[in-house]
Amino acid sequence: MEEKELINQMKNGNNIAFATLYDYYWQKVYNFTKLYVTSSDTISEIVQDVFVKFWEARHLLDNNKRVEGFLFIITRNIIFNKARSKVREDMFKMTILRSIENEEPYNQEDQMVAEDLKEYIDQLIAVLPKRQREIFLMSREENMTYREIAARCGIGEKAVERHIYLTLKFLKKNLLLFILFSTLPE
Repeated sequence: MEEKELINQMKNGNNIAFATLYDYYWQKVYNFTKLYVTSSDTISEIVQDVFVKFWEARHLLDNNKRVEGFLFIITRNIIFNKARSKVREDMFKMTILRSIENEEPYNQEDQMVAEDLKEYIDQLIAVLPKRQREIFLMSREENMTYREIAARCGIGEKAVERHIYLTLKFLKKNLLLFILFSTLPE
């Protein structure tokens, strides 16, 4: 089937057309991402994000233009966004480290904050959907690889990656709120 026809079908919500384009372009997107990113987990996460965005933006596809260009624009944007996010995260960590260095040694108040944080994280994990929670705990508490988790759960590694990604995104969002509110002066 021609690419133009696949685009038309995908624009109408046809999952099979999307899967065909995914199968054809997945390796190209992966190799392009690999030029800029070294971590294989991050590369896989970016490739997955690219195809999620591709599906979500399918109505923007132009039948007269090649899908490859559209995918590479999405890939470039996601790589840049992740890089910017990483820089912000690193700066945040450095700020925290500097503030810790300037404070007195670990005390009972710090212990209480750490215990509150652990309790809050446990509460957040408890509200996750059952399957997502199980997969996350296998990864973090049992130190299982994505491949091992996929084998145990009878799902693909990509599905495991997606569950971990969604969990981390959820935790980051909620932990940022916790940190902001727990550091406000009383």
